[in-house]
Amino acid sequence: MFCFILYLAALSLLTGTAATNQTFTTSGEMNISSCPITYYGQKYDKVYLAFDANRFAVCFNGLYQPGIKNDCILMSGGTADRGDLAVLNKEIPTGSGVHHLLPNLKHAGKCINIIPLKDRQQSEIEQVELSNFGSQAILAIRTHSGYTNIDLEADARVNGLTVSKQTFQTADTNKGVITDLSGCRLSGVVYKTNTTVRDPNICTSVTCDFSGVATAVNDCGPLEHCQGDGSCKLNSMCTVTGSAIIDIVGRVHSVPDRCGYTLMKPSSIPGFQVLGFFQERRRKDVSFLDRVTLQLDSAGVQISLEQGSRVQLNDEVLMLNATAQMVHGVELSRDQTGVTAKISASNYMVSVLFDGYTALIHMTGPSGAPVDGLCGNSSRSLIEEKVAEHSDSSCEIQYEDDADDKINCNTKTKWCNILKQAPFNVCNKHINPEPFITACTDTLCKYPAVDGLKCQFLEAYARACSHHSNVTVESWTPKTGCPAVPRAFCQDRFCSVNEFCGERYGGEPQCLCRAIFASKYKPTSSFGEPTDCKQKSASVTLANCLLEDKNIDYSVLHLNDEACKAEMDDLTHMVTFNFNSNNPCGTVVMANNSQIIYKNTIMRRNLSAFGLINRQSPVHIDFSCYYSQPDIKSLGFRLKHSSMIQQMTSGEWNYNLSMKAYADRINGIQANTDIQLNEKIWVELKTEGLDEKMVVVVTDSCWATDQPSPSGSLRYDFIIQGCPNPADQTVKVEGNGLGTSNYFTFNMFQFVGKTGDVYLHCKLELCVTESNACAPRCGQDVRRRRSAMSKYEDKNPAFISMAWTS
Repeated sequence: MFCFILYLAALSLLTGTAATNQTFTTSGEMNISSCPITYYGQKYDKVYLAFDANRFAVCFNGLYQPGIKNDCILMSGGTADRGDLAVLNKEIPTGSGVHHLLPNLKHAGKCINIIPLKDRQQSEIEQVELSNFGSQAILAIRTHSGYTNIDLEADARVNGLTVSKQTFQTADTNKGVITDLSGCRLSGVVYKTNTTVRDPNICTSVTCDFSGVATAVNDCGPLEHCQGDGSCKLNSMCTVTGSAIIDIVGRVHSVPDRCGYTLMKPSSIPGFQVLGFFQERRRKDVSFLDRVTLQLDSAGVQISLEQGSRVQLNDEVLMLNATAQMVHGVELSRDQTGVTAKISASNYMVSVLFDGYTALIHMTGPSGAPVDGLCGNSSRSLIEEKVAEHSDSSCEIQYEDDADDKINCNTKTKWCNILKQAPFNVCNKHINPEPFITACTDTLCKYPAVDGLKCQFLEAYARACSHHSNVTVESWTPKTGCPAVPRAFCQDRFCSVNEFCGERYGGEPQCLCRAIFASKYKPTSSFGEPTDCKQKSASVTLANCLLEDKNIDYSVLHLNDEACKAEMDDLTHMVTFNFNSNNPCGTVVMANNSQIIYKNTIMRRNLSAFGLINRQSPVHIDFSCYYSQPDIKSLGFRLKHSSMIQQMTSGEWNYNLSMKAYADRINGIQANTDIQLNEKIWVELKTEGLDEKMVVVVTDSCWATDQPSPSGSLRYDFIIQGCPNPADQTVKVEGNGLGTSNYFTFNMFQFVGKTGDVYLHCKLELCVTESNACAPRCGQDVRRRRSAMSKYEDKNPAFISMAWTS
């Protein structure tokens, strides 16, 4: 403060123009909009005046109350208890006596707020003046004879804290004193005009200019953090959430596919890199971070941080808890917030926190070391950082799903922008919210806000701020409706490669089908793969996530026989039902014109015994396997082929049918064997792959022709309707209709007058043994024989043939 004769107001009162007085007693709110005051960088157009215990208070944010943060000037008031305020409009040019006394005062004065104070006897006690010098202001005080104290104290406060406090002798204040109220504010701290202050605690130099503007110059770079002693240290944060990678310089990379990428490869830790792998969930065209892998080249190992907070060392699952464990130089721990991995080398430290949805990658250490990968500060493109050797060959295929018309993008954009509002704004100077808003908006405008996704980006921002700058966003969860305690989503729930963990009915976590996997089945409303029909057995495999999608609990499903239940594969979560000839599980065997059909049904257990109500839909899934009836079998001699084997495909069930000639019951006839006329020949008709407990084969008829076609005009019959030709005593039939093979014999012949090829043909049929009418009953009466054969006779017979030459 400077001691000087307060001529300014006296002269101005004679030549200036004064506004109407505003009077007050004890306290009052005064409008000074015609002469606003910029008090330490903050402009005000109101003042609140009050007397309190011989003290006069001029405040700007409300009446003075002890302990309350406010911008105030507290002065000794003597016995004054009332006063008034008048505004005097008078320009005070630069170069005036005031400017000489206050060298930092650079602007011309514009007006003065004059506040004379009196006591109850109307005696003048003192006069206070607040003068407007543009972005600057001064305070003038003059005491009168009514002021009896020996000194006067002036205490200038900002936010309740003293920034300037001085005591003056009354001998000086009787003449008048002035002081500069100019300054700047930055982050709640006040700086005096025309000063530069360096704060080693925050490694920042703040300059306050004559216009009341504070400029801060941080000695640390954008990737560094102040150590509190004036030195800077690398402090970089990369956040990977959804398909977005927010790198250490604030750029946003969006992953368009389901491949693996190098997230961070610090040059300061050779042989170490962090990889991120992405997968789709409910939509084929939106990817999400699925797992994070720490690759240690020197040790030849990979530490994989996976869904459900599971951690694998190569293919071995590690059992972790909150107590850190060292694994190949990596410190691993696990709690309710997820899994944390830390590695240190050469004064550098990288930590990775993964909760199943978001990865926070934090790196600290000396300055200057370059960081590669999508999290780093390099200019490499997305495709250059792809790790093809760890990605599926089809991961690059991109899809385009229909837009979700239930999503209001404007509403989602507004939601994401709360990151710039309280209480998140405490972090805005530490972590730029714009990349997080971009990632949030791009995702929620395309993907439904389910599975905790609405809160995921808010939590990612709050946790990134906490890890990077040790700043906590207070009380944000009640205001947003997000969970109060951050927890890793779906912890300890492990889904298969074709599933992801999301919310199902009632918000409970479930393993749900990934969109690409489900797209194979949903168009046909199927639950899994086609029936797998094998020799003498059948199985059907369903995807449990497809069943869950329809609220079907696989554990209450069974086949026709309730004892036959499904088995779930712990790795794939596929559900399988089986039946075979030893355990048919209530399989029903039927026959139609061309097939033998084995049919079973998957159904839900009758729950009527468990109460009066039911909350699950009925289940009735039929599946079947079938055998096709065989084709005509033909055989020829001098054998062009000594045997004929034909594979029959019946839906998914296969069996083989063969016809082979023998010189006796044991020795087969080879292709170069000469057959003599009237020589006895054995012909075996045999099947492989049929279930003999359910089905037998019946040879209905065999005949010879002189043409390859079974319907040649020249024909000689060996077997007629399952029985030997009664006109040829050399023909014998054995085992017909009793099993899955039979044979017959005849004596070799040739057609009269023909020397060319002879062709043998047989028609066979399959017969379900439950009918007990498969074996033909042969006798002398042809009419009776036909009656017996009608029980297995098929309207769609099949054939097999073989040829020989003379």
